[in-house]
Amino acid sequence: MFGVYLTHPQVRIDPGVPVSRWGLSDLGRERTRMTAGQPWVRLLGRIIASTETKALETAAILAGAAAIPVETGEEMGENDRSSTGFLPPDEFEKAADRFFAHPEDSFGGWERAIDAQARISRAVLYILERHDPAVPIAFVGHGGVGTLLKCQMTGTAIARSADQLPGGGNLFAFRLADRAVTCDWTAMEFWQG
Repeated sequence: MFGVYLTHPQVRIDPGVPVSRWGLSDLGRERTRMTAGQPWVRLLGRIIASTETKALETAAILAGAAAIPVETGEEMGENDRSSTGFLPPDEFEKAADRFFAHPEDSFGGWERAIDAQARISRAVLYILERHDPAVPIAFVGHGGVGTLLKCQMTGTAIARSADQLPGGGNLFAFRLADRAVTCDWTAMEFWQG
């Protein structure tokens, strides 16, 4: 059976609202509804989401299609960037480049990439160790920590080149039997399972 790590799609950016409370944009909601119509979503036996609003909204739409509840994981949040607050897109991209290029350093007080990788890996592996491998599962979270998790699962170095496609709303898949990654980042609405 399969597992997926899925990132929330496009959000409503509001510099006056904490990033963790941003919700999905109209495009993000539409993409998630399209994904919810894919046959593989109805096979899901569990959905575990980050507690951030955008991930919870994404998970709720998928869970509705699968007719299952959403579980949450406190350790599944995005890398902590609260020290810098909102950064305009160009500045954010430069900061993200540095985050991935220097995983043992903190950019402006951000959680270090190596620490975020340890946290997300610990959270996901804890769940998988107690999960029935015959039941498909989805983790719904964020691009930064999703990339760090994928690097951990593939045994590759932390690198921005491993990052998801622009816009969010991507997934990578893995076998539950051995946790081998079977599909690199793919737009969630196009993955066929």
